[in-house]
Amino acid sequence: MFKELDPLFLSELRLAVMSILISVEEADFVYLREKTNATAGNLSVQIDKLQQAGYINVRKTFKGKRPQTICNITPEGINAFEKYVEALKGYINIKSEE
Repeated sequence: MFKELDPLFLSELRLAVMSILISVEEADFVYLREKTNATAGNLSVQIDKLQQAGYINVRKTFKGKRPQTICNITPEGINAFEKYVEALKGYINIKSEE
């Protein structure tokens, strides 16, 4: 009856990162940290998990002499996120019909 929810999106921070990345072409680490109010360490761990799942790409570059981490969502990530949102809508619709 209920669709299974992707466990990667059960983390509030990972869900926030994906929500941001689905609406932009790419975002750097500082932007994601500011928008999510996450610590650098926690954000780094969650970005790694999303990258390992194939949901985002991570590119390390330099901006002048400073390192810069840039993330963007993959087609697989878009698909997984859209499935998650659709599954949530199913939960909401069933609840509102009761």
